[in-house]
Amino acid sequence: MKIWGGVECTVNRVGENFFDQCDKNGHKVRVEGAKGDLQRFADLGIKTLRYPILWENTAQKASDQYDWSTADQAMAEFQRLGLEPIVGLLHHGSGPLHTDLLDPEFPEKFAAYAKATATRYPWVTSYTPINEPLTTARFSGLYGIWYPHEKNDKAFVRCLFNEIKATILAMREIRKINPNAKLIQTDDLGRAQGTKKLWSQIKFENERRWLTFDLLFGWVNSTHLMYSYLIKSGLTSEELNWIEENSCPPDIIGINHYLLSNRFLDDELHHYPQEYHGGNKHYAYADVGAVDSGRAEMIPPIEIFREAWDRYNTAIAITEVHINGHRESQMRWFKEVWEAANELEREGVNIQAITAWSLLGSFDWNSLCTASQGYYESGVYDVRSPEPRPTALSYLVSALAKGSHFDHPVLEQKGWWWNRNNLTYASVPKKVPSKNLNHRPILITGSTGTLGRAFANICNRRSLPYVLVTRQLMDIADRNSVIKALDDLRPWAVINTAGYVKVDLAEAEPEKCLRENTIGAENLAIETANRGIRLVTYSTDYVFNGDVTSPYLESHETKPINLYGKSKADAEIKVLGANPQAMVIRTSSFFGPWDEYNFLTQTTRKLLIGQTVEVADNMTVSPTYVPDLANATLDLLIDSEYGIWHLVNEGQISWSELALIAADRVKADRSLIIGRNAHELKFQAPRPLYTAMRSERGNILSSLEGALSRYFDETKISI
Repeated sequence: MKIWGGVECTVNRVGENFFDQCDKNGHKVRVEGAKGDLQRFADLGIKTLRYPILWENTAQKASDQYDWSTADQAMAEFQRLGLEPIVGLLHHGSGPLHTDLLDPEFPEKFAAYAKATATRYPWVTSYTPINEPLTTARFSGLYGIWYPHEKNDKAFVRCLFNEIKATILAMREIRKINPNAKLIQTDDLGRAQGTKKLWSQIKFENERRWLTFDLLFGWVNSTHLMYSYLIKSGLTSEELNWIEENSCPPDIIGINHYLLSNRFLDDELHHYPQEYHGGNKHYAYADVGAVDSGRAEMIPPIEIFREAWDRYNTAIAITEVHINGHRESQMRWFKEVWEAANELEREGVNIQAITAWSLLGSFDWNSLCTASQGYYESGVYDVRSPEPRPTALSYLVSALAKGSHFDHPVLEQKGWWWNRNNLTYASVPKKVPSKNLNHRPILITGSTGTLGRAFANICNRRSLPYVLVTRQLMDIADRNSVIKALDDLRPWAVINTAGYVKVDLAEAEPEKCLRENTIGAENLAIETANRGIRLVTYSTDYVFNGDVTSPYLESHETKPINLYGKSKADAEIKVLGANPQAMVIRTSSFFGPWDEYNFLTQTTRKLLIGQTVEVADNMTVSPTYVPDLANATLDLLIDSEYGIWHLVNEGQISWSELALIAADRVKADRSLIIGRNAHELKFQAPRPLYTAMRSERGNILSSLEGALSRYFDETKISI
């Protein structure tokens, strides 16, 4: 079983705007060289890559004028590294400005571009001329999401016909130059389920899903179940006869299967948000991912792959394996598909490979690439760092590509999609997941604190076994207590959220502060290092003295001006000295939906009852949304990251500005907020006036603006 790779490379058009994934992920400027992306992919052990030489990028100006500069650079690098490209010519696009999917001349224009590409690179032997023709036709012709934004069966069928004819003509031209060229045809493949009332629609969609491949095989004639629909929707019998007579069966069926590929159609609309409501001529219904519905049977990927084999008896590759999710979900999904492919191979199915798709992650697929908002899903690499940062998924992919063993504690369990407690639109009661200790857990300290409780909440949601320990079970400042707890509970990782947090009182209780923040953290570092256990512990922006005017980075020198900050700065040194593989996370100014004591919640409640709020107007911070912090911490922990990281939501703000945002959000009187100079507030401990932070290692958390919006949406604070 081979591991292929792929770069999410969609160039789709919305109105007059083109969205190019390879611009957003930076691949175009990192193609070649010892530190280039292609070298990076080759080092994983991947030998074959789905790779774009897209029509929109190469022929932007005119149909017969091509700019090969980027493609030449990439293809030379492929040859240098001994990599095999599977060249894609159109990826969810409608083509350059001089054509579109409804253009009657689209097939011939596209074939001319395919001929030019094959002429330029005659050594290329594998092509996916048009990625996912059926899916692209649905989004462009039936749903109105992508250009040309039509919403009718006639446009959908015409888009699909033009794509299939274009593929046939393209392969004809390519094979004139390279007779051995292979067609690796991809499309999204899932199965529809739903309520009994919608049986006919479900049956229709389960037949329609095969159209890309059935057309290319030349199977769509008057006996085909979709024939009458295609004719009624505007195709002529002559056009379908041409496709049948000029059939171009794929050499490899490429299956792109995602968690949301399987759909559930439900006429009980009240279960679902308005944006999922639609229907046919007879019924209104919601169309949602089956995995989210709470009413559908989970269909294992192996069943979808087996269906394709039984239907076509042609070699199969799983050409996109990726999900938008946290790290353990991405790894569990990849492992599940890998195991399914291997099981099919043992059954005698000719299955060629599975593909690590989105090697560099993807942008804005949460809006189906209709809005350029910078929403990023990491993949095998995370491009939010100065150079693409390998995630834990990269180690899994590399091990499989090289035929070696890879293990990680998070792979001991199935993905959340098998847990009915984790459904988005569940119509069955949700239960609190149990703390499953049949697998090695994450040990979380600080059971009474905001962050400790948040980690327990999020580990439940992410199906990560954990133990949230009390001080009675493990006193981190007592070495013997730490030893006993680690030996009894056998965690694979420790997240230390315990500590002394009373900044002002620390000035009068230095020994207690030192015991909790420094000695305790050092004890954990020593004992986790002795046992090979991963460790995360938290530090603070108060390790800095505020003498800068731009955000602090990890490399800035620490200069605390209060005892609390000193205890944390000392802990950083001792922890990393005792356990260099530990991760120390500096963060700042928590706010979140699950506790009553953070600044935003307390301020908002006071404003709603008409109380005044005195707050510093000359102290600048980087507030941090606790759910974002906990999720990012877990991802980095699973990635085996270490050293100092700054994790804060991107942005900086004064406390008074933050209070004003709260007032505006709940429509409170702004005059209730009274800005004060920090020294007027008479803090017992000195405070640095500027402690905004950002990361030079990777800005992983979302914008502060977005985090605040999610906070207020979730809390819905009232009097």
